Amino acid sequence: MKIIFAGTPEFAVPTLQMLLDSKHEVCAVYTQPDRPAGRGRKLQPSPVKELAVQAGIPVLQPETMKTEQDLQVFTAFAADLFVVVAYGVILTQPILDATKLGCVNVHGSLLPRWRGAAPIQRSIMAGDEKTGVTIMRMVRKLDAGDMLHKEEYLIAEDDTASSVHDHLAALGAVGLAKVLAQFETGTINAEVQDEALVTYAAKLEKAESTIDWSEPAQQICRKVRGLNAWPVAQTLFQGEVLRIWQAQVVEGECALDPGTVISTGKTMDVATGNGLLRVLEVQLPGGKRLPIQAFLNAHSVNGAKLG
Repeated sequence: MKIIFAGTPEFAVPTLQMLLDSKHEVCAVYTQPDRPAGRGRKLQPSPVKELAVQAGIPVLQPETMKTEQDLQVFTAFAADLFVVVAYGVILTQPILDATKLGCVNVHGSLLPRWRGAAPIQRSIMAGDEKTGVTIMRMVRKLDAGDMLHKEEYLIAEDDTASSVHDHLAALGAVGLAKVLAQFETGTINAEVQDEALVTYAAKLEKAESTIDWSEPAQQICRKVRGLNAWPVAQTLFQGEVLRIWQAQVVEGECALDPGTVISTGKTMDVATGNGLLRVLEVQLPGGKRLPIQAFLNAHSVNGAKLG
């Protein structure tokens, strides 16, 4: 098949690599324009662009895909299928209809649960036991297209949004390969989403990163895991922002006020509204991420109040 691919972040790279390694022809890659990044604010290509350039595939980076010219350029590739993975640009109906087999999307959740911008993070923060990827037909309504295939992933107790992201990125490639085979054999089986089961994964906001120690330890731990690697859960320690990258719930009750630190010099536990949270990795402003032992070697924390 002749395929046009659209994607931007690291999440889309394994799927593009799978297509490049397959018997199918990737005739063009669409990705967002280069954006300024880093201290020098130099323009940086997206991970998808870097891979496409390396593979010698034509790369297009329109700000939008809404004009007649955009449609003409897209149509001229005469592709059989349009594959979209975390592209981040709104697509018009004519674009979605411009290829023979239409447009399919790789989405990082088990639809219809967690439509929207942050499905991986929301699934962890909600305490879901499993997540996965859904390959679906793309329609104008947000993540509402018919489902073609799902790959499931069981969320481990120590999984973070970062680790789940990597697992699902790989599963997206696996799932799409199966769907491409079904297109070729004419065995596509589309399933309509049950609107009664829809939940929305709202975009992450930086304000969500502040920890409320009156919440239960389990809920705070999910927040820490779900907000790793952005925006990272944080609290105040001796007037400075302390980012908490990793934590776990420990057995035991505590009568101390929420936010109070209990430390033996080797571990750092924090009283919560229900239970204790053991902090495993932290970062102070301008500093590196530190395992808790290294942090405790330089800071006296027993009895300190966080928040």
